Amino acid sequence: MKKHVLAALCCSLMMFNVTALFGQGKVTGKLVDSDTNEALIGAAIYVKNNNAVGTVTNLNGGFELDVPNKEVTLMFSYLGYLDLEKQVTINQDLDLGTIKLTTSSVGIVEVAVVASIAKDRETPVAMSSIKPQLIEEKLGTQEYPEILKSTPSVYATKQGGGYGDSRIYLRGFDSNNIGVLINGVPVNDMESGKVYWSNWAGLSDVTQTMQVQRGLGASKLALSSVGGTINIITRSTDAQKGGSFYTGVGNDGYTKQALTFSTGLLENGWAVTASGSRTVGDGYIQATNFEGWSYFMNISKIINDKHRVSLTAFGAPQWHNQRGNQHLIEDYRSHREKDKWNSDFGYRNGEIYNGAYAHNYYHKPQISLNHYWNIDESSMLATSVYISKSKGGGRRVYGENDDWLKINYDDGRPTEDTKLTPEGYLDYDYVINENSQADNGSTAVIANSINSHDWYGILSSYTKHFGATTLTAGLDGRYYKGYHMYEIDDLLGGQYMLDDSNVNRDETMRLTVGDKVNYHNLGEVLWAGGFLQGEYKTDAYSAFLSLSAAQNSYRRTDYFQYTPEEGQVTDWLSFYTYTVKGGANYNINEKNNVFVNAGYIARAPYFRNAFLGYTNDFNEDAKNETIITGELGYGFRTSKLNVKANIYYTLWKDKGLVKSFGDLTANIPGINAQHYGVEVEAKYQPVRGLNIGAMVSVGDWRWTDNVIFEAYDEDQSLIGTFNAYIEDVHVGNSAQTTAWLGVDYEVLPKLKLGADLNFFGDNYSDFDPTNRTSEEDQVDAWQLPDATILDINANYKFKIGSLDATVYGRIHNLLDTEYITDATDGTSHEVSTATVYYGFGTTWSTGLKVKF
Repeated sequence: MKKHVLAALCCSLMMFNVTALFGQGKVTGKLVDSDTNEALIGAAIYVKNNNAVGTVTNLNGGFELDVPNKEVTLMFSYLGYLDLEKQVTINQDLDLGTIKLTTSSVGIVEVAVVASIAKDRETPVAMSSIKPQLIEEKLGTQEYPEILKSTPSVYATKQGGGYGDSRIYLRGFDSNNIGVLINGVPVNDMESGKVYWSNWAGLSDVTQTMQVQRGLGASKLALSSVGGTINIITRSTDAQKGGSFYTGVGNDGYTKQALTFSTGLLENGWAVTASGSRTVGDGYIQATNFEGWSYFMNISKIINDKHRVSLTAFGAPQWHNQRGNQHLIEDYRSHREKDKWNSDFGYRNGEIYNGAYAHNYYHKPQISLNHYWNIDESSMLATSVYISKSKGGGRRVYGENDDWLKINYDDGRPTEDTKLTPEGYLDYDYVINENSQADNGSTAVIANSINSHDWYGILSSYTKHFGATTLTAGLDGRYYKGYHMYEIDDLLGGQYMLDDSNVNRDETMRLTVGDKVNYHNLGEVLWAGGFLQGEYKTDAYSAFLSLSAAQNSYRRTDYFQYTPEEGQVTDWLSFYTYTVKGGANYNINEKNNVFVNAGYIARAPYFRNAFLGYTNDFNEDAKNETIITGELGYGFRTSKLNVKANIYYTLWKDKGLVKSFGDLTANIPGINAQHYGVEVEAKYQPVRGLNIGAMVSVGDWRWTDNVIFEAYDEDQSLIGTFNAYIEDVHVGNSAQTTAWLGVDYEVLPKLKLGADLNFFGDNYSDFDPTNRTSEEDQVDAWQLPDATILDINANYKFKIGSLDATVYGRIHNLLDTEYITDATDGTSHEVSTATVYYGFGTTWSTGLKVKF
């Protein structure tokens, strides 16, 4: 018995010694942004030189890490922030408290203030943020806006499938009605309000953060943000010397190379960051090959503690072939290319040559000079002067016999005059032969529809803190001149062309490559705005009231339809607009918060709707559109679960539309719509390394009234008054019900796998109100079938010598699901007459990124 007791005592002593020698202590803490104190979710904490001992922060930024009892160096790392080393001695549990990480970009805080980046549990708006890590892991060959498809009430598609041809809808509103800002500067087209994403193809490489603010949003500017605001903050200059190189490949000949380098912040206060990329491919869709470049440069100088200047330039010159026509479903199914079919191209000299509305080239550089003045501890003045001079256009077919090379837009089928080869391609050889033998020159030529512009702007914002109250006031000035014309690019076998579209030119004048035909006009927009906002913030309460006003002035110049004696330049046509909005947030406790906001917007009609047709005649019915909107939201947050939910209501009144079809122009005033719905998104982190996300949004978006419109002939003479029967018809072109379920799991140290399941439902075809002139047309447009798409991704981090490297892999639409993304309603409002675009089948990409 004594021997057994003695043996047990010895074992106990040995175990005590082992525990003493190899025991562990629990290290806890919380990581936050050093400037905003926002929690950093998913940041990495690990023991230096021992990556096996590590963890990531939870949804509150907190962490727990078991570390051996000894002196170790802990590493704190988060994409977009400077790494932090902290030496600690572990002999028992240790609470490090709040640890602040500093952003790796110089001056990013000032940019975020100017750009009105919203903060969770403080800014009373519905919002979702996308970090660069998510873009790197999941974007792949998708279009830039598609990274937002897991966001409530967002619907993004590739449309025809050309490079950069994507579109995005938010709460049922298209990009004309979504305010898009890059570093606080609005980039929506000043004439139409549209955003052409091919102009910003390189943004995914330099995005610091991307935030979708649904509804009113937090921007202080008088924006056209009926549906919401997409706020993009690019990298500025990196505070740390280094860079990265990326190379990737994907389906259908896709290749991409990108290079970034930075001097870091030098001792003399200067810092320079530059990046560039080249992307080429054949395109998933038939005859959609492309080449795109992008460049970005930021030069910053910290003059002293109070002044910093920053010069930023970026752009994305590109050309790409497109698909210009949707088709009937039965025509896709009977064609050998199925859903990849492109009817809008042929061959010239053995090379792909796309036709009308099927080739685009553009370059829109933007340069901004920013000055940040920290006047004192409580006030700051930020001023940005910017310029954008774009050049480019799209291919068109023009002339008396332009139907030789055109497809009928209404049904996607050839016209009775379309010339096709036996294989079904556009027959350029036929046209070249006919033009070469014609007595009066070419009767069908290739022209470029030029849409270039010069854009100058200044944005200045003054911020003053008075204890818990902050006052912001500023000015927003812009001048825009758009150049619109057709230029002959190829005579297709002829020696010249005759054209009678210019009243100031002899119609017998022989025109050649570079001459202008069809139309030549200028559109000028002058914008003078101001804003004033007051904010109140305590730990429990925050509120804001914002006022903004602007004068929108339009002027049109037409060199073809009017003689100098008649007058080619209109007077300025001015509209006065304003926005009033406010909101409040209440943090009930550390876990729960509620918010409410409401606003009234009086918005000017767009340039296109201010004039009748493509003429200098003012549209007397054009008036301000009004938007009334409000939201009520709730948030719940713990270290493992984060839930946000809100309901919204938007009433859009007096929307105007001027639409041309053939030689007729329809002026449709007083269109009203009602959008309301509920949005819920959640993040759950049950265990270390496992992140689960979910989202569901359900909307009900309808046109609320039938409207009366007038139609005019080409001489602007009234030919009749008609009814558009659209009351209670659902708004088209956007899924009104969306859902997402995503899982990311670090299955092994440094190896992460992810899967995303997206659902799109209650999606109705787009439609033209001028085609609904009979009471029998007062029915819903054809409803697209619901779709569920599965994407997967993986990435693995490792070392190449002393360099950090990551390899990425992504597969989109893993199950090769057949689904329709875009549709236009037909005459019967049923599937048989709707024209559509299909979504992409399975696509893939892989890439390697090395940091140095």
